[in-house]
Amino acid sequence: MITSNTKYQQLLMNLETLKLETMKDYLPNYIEALNKKEITFIDTLTELTRKEIDFRGERAARINLKVSNFPYEKRINDFDFSYQPSINKHEIDDLMSLRFVENKENILFIGSSGVGKTHLATSIGIEASSKRISTYFINCHVLINKLTKAYHENRHEAALKQFFKAQVLIIDEIGYLPIDKVGANLFFQLIAMRYEKKSTMVTTNIPLSKWGETFSDSTIAAAILDRLVHHSTIIKITGKSYRLKGKIDSNERASKTMNDETS
Repeated sequence: MITSNTKYQQLLMNLETLKLETMKDYLPNYIEALNKKEITFIDTLTELTRKEIDFRGERAARINLKVSNFPYEKRINDFDFSYQPSINKHEIDDLMSLRFVENKENILFIGSSGVGKTHLATSIGIEASSKRISTYFINCHVLINKLTKAYHENRHEAALKQFFKAQVLIIDEIGYLPIDKVGANLFFQLIAMRYEKKSTMVTTNIPLSKWGETFSDSTIAAAILDRLVHHSTIIKITGKSYRLKGKIDSNERASKTMNDETS
């Protein structure tokens, strides 16, 4: 004769076999509530399956975040818009809605070092990744090196296809180091592949008019910009460096303290 306890143990084994670990963990509490008639059988199944779905969604988001290769985990709430008044927060909020991904549009962040370009790009990228949109972050110099290495090993087509896959590709710090003609040509091929098919986000510390100097060829630079700027949102940040913010605040506090002591 099969006892209720045996059936319960079999149920636990079945849930484990099906890898429904979250349902298994919450099952005792819901059975207790069910026995006390605090919840219906249908509600019990609904709640247990919802918890399993929520857990799997959170786990998928964590995995996506890890494989997206972000330099750090900074959210949009961590960004101090009051420190950079040149940024239109409503425009950033619209980008955070991820409408640009659906429309296969690009985003260009332009500004001097330390003004928050990478922070904003990362925050938008994390939002996309958390919604299970394939996202990949890479430094421009690292990207060029990878593509160039693949080119010399006669496998650049596979490398280009690999970087094409991401629905959102974030290329950080364009312009900090010069790019030779081979690298510039490979970069153009990647941007051309993604044009009107996937969204690309870039950060750069140089004006678009000077990209010809970075890419060692004004013609290739113009072709790259033509595809990046078309269907894009351009965010120009003209403000102070966040990296100096803490030091400036500390110096101001120290100066105030000295003034108070001497007054």
